[in-house]
Amino acid sequence: VPVKGEVEFVHVDFGYSAHHPILHDISVLAQPGQKIAFVGATGAGKTTITNLINRFYDIQKGQILLDGIDIQLFAKKDLRRSLGIVLQDTHLFTGTIKDNIRFGKEDASMEEVIQAAKLANAHSFIERLPNGYETIITNDGASLSQGQRQLIAIARTAIIDPPVLILDEATSSIDTRTERLIEKGMDALMEGRTVFVIAHRLSTIQNADTIVVLEKGRIMEEGSHQQLLQKKGMYYQLHEGMFELS
Repeated sequence: VPVKGEVEFVHVDFGYSAHHPILHDISVLAQPGQKIAFVGATGAGKTTITNLINRFYDIQKGQILLDGIDIQLFAKKDLRRSLGIVLQDTHLFTGTIKDNIRFGKEDASMEEVIQAAKLANAHSFIERLPNGYETIITNDGASLSQGQRQLIAIARTAIIDPPVLILDEATSSIDTRTERLIEKGMDALMEGRTVFVIAHRLSTIQNADTIVVLEKGRIMEEGSHQQLLQKKGMYYQLHEGMFELS
């Protein structure tokens, strides 16, 4: 059955151990095609929430639903096939660039590989390499820049064509031109998908359908950019005081 991409957290509590709760009564609804951004300081629970969607951990209380079905009823491999993840720390394996892009869909044609690379804005730099898509990557892509590795990671996710996408959108230590390429690739990848973004800069998530402000594992505020600014609460203070979040 095709996954539409509705994801809902219903009164979710979670801790890595029973004595140390991390998340408290988290309820969030993402309709198919919506973009939900999580904002908060280090330790607020942003990454933990996204780790629960793909069942890296199971929750202690509440439910997480995908298209109205509890994700604990899915086989993990089937659940994860519906999810695309682009993390801040990109890992590439030894092999060709083509095979790295094809990692999530091993039977993908060369045409699909190129199409995914074009969507991710990676095609032009790959074409300039001595052996193009057949260029061998070693040592976790040490011969490539951080930005180039990130573009390959976006292409790797694009080829899966997932209905639900999880993005850690940090682009620290990347030059401005490459950062623009990454942002364009991210925008193309997000089109028409349900997206969860771990936000590091408020300037990149102002167009999110819902911004969820977290503190110590609790939802303090949620709403659109304009709604939260009008509330003049925590988001407003973050917006006025700093544009960098760790």
